[in-house]
Amino acid sequence: MRNFLSKPIFISLSPNVEKDDIFLALGVIVKPWKKTKLKYSQLFEKKFKEYLGVKYAFSFNSGRSAWLGVLKALNLKEGDEVLIQAFTCNALVNPILALGLRPVYVDIEEETLNMDPRDLERKISEKSRVVVVQHTFGLPADLDKISEICQKYNLILIEDCAHSLGAEYKGRKIGTFGRASFFSFGRDKIISSVYGGMAVTNDPLLAESIRQYHNPLNYPGYFWIFQQLLHPVLTEYFVKPLYRFNNLGKYFLIFLQKIGILSKGVTTKEKKGKLPRYIPKKMPDVLAILALNQFKKLEKFNRHRKEIAYIYQKEFKNIDLIFQQDQGGRIFMRFPLIFEGKDTDKILKKLRKFKIFLDDGWRKTPIVPPDTNQKRMNYIFGMCPIAEKVIKNILNLPTHINIKKQDAEKIISRLKYFTILRENDKK
Repeated sequence: MRNFLSKPIFISLSPNVEKDDIFLALGVIVKPWKKTKLKYSQLFEKKFKEYLGVKYAFSFNSGRSAWLGVLKALNLKEGDEVLIQAFTCNALVNPILALGLRPVYVDIEEETLNMDPRDLERKISEKSRVVVVQHTFGLPADLDKISEICQKYNLILIEDCAHSLGAEYKGRKIGTFGRASFFSFGRDKIISSVYGGMAVTNDPLLAESIRQYHNPLNYPGYFWIFQQLLHPVLTEYFVKPLYRFNNLGKYFLIFLQKIGILSKGVTTKEKKGKLPRYIPKKMPDVLAILALNQFKKLEKFNRHRKEIAYIYQKEFKNIDLIFQQDQGGRIFMRFPLIFEGKDTDKILKKLRKFKIFLDDGWRKTPIVPPDTNQKRMNYIFGMCPIAEKVIKNILNLPTHINIKKQDAEKIISRLKYFTILRENDKK
């Protein structure tokens, strides 16, 4: 009975949402005129520039739109190559495909989950033009080596900072190393406005190109905006609580998405290599209001993530399941574990029986989520063997603001029981 009524633990499903975010979303829904009083998107851009110390910032309705804006501003030719790492999201790949460019997949380092500079240099060809460096789960990539390679081959370095807002590399903020960078404020990112993105640069010529692309864009439709405002409210007060009752929340969420009350984080079209109709658009002020509220809490969020990560790190440090590195500039959007030789599907299934839901979709395929058509992404298995090994063995732990110390301890206890203790019992 205790387990039946226990509070569910989630790694995603609007994990950053607190009461003030819900009341803010409700306030905007019931007082729609509020959205026209100020240019909140411009205010968000201003504060974002100040935080990073960059000259130019452009807000979009998603990280995908921001990346598309950067890519379009580079004036590449059809068939030019963009080098990206395997173990990434289809949201990075689809804008490349949409512009007739060719994604080239670079393998990762198993100990960091970031681009392997050695494989990067092997994959460069005469058609290579751009390198996108992804700071996976908030761990900065090896920017010294990757920057050196880009300079050597005259390649444009772009930073994908969807996982890494607030991270630093050698005392300098991530997002300030490339010719441009883009950020995501999606529903389970470092800060969240349900949907949202930002493109930043210090290059005046590139900024002008992004501006010419950005300014004529329309805003998303009112119903799409309404869907996003409803997401934190319905998720927090209806969907999550219903997971107490035989996972009823999952079916209720699917129902709400099917009838169009809530939008999906990743659409079916995107999984097939196409952009959805709401990409690209500008960031509407009502979502900028939500983003600004979360932005005020960024430092608190990242401190909390580190505190939870250190609890995991302490408990697993003597177990051969973990590859974590203690780096001061790192943030922890997730805390990844590698379970060599373990069936992670079975582990997740067992955890669900105890109302612990840890499947965030970052597993099983080189381009996530797992039901993404890899062929449409131009990915052929065998291209990146380390990434293909990792996806079979990875399981991520939550670090967000709604994970308390006792939640982390519960996750640790169950994981140890299902993996370590059970193995010892067999012996």
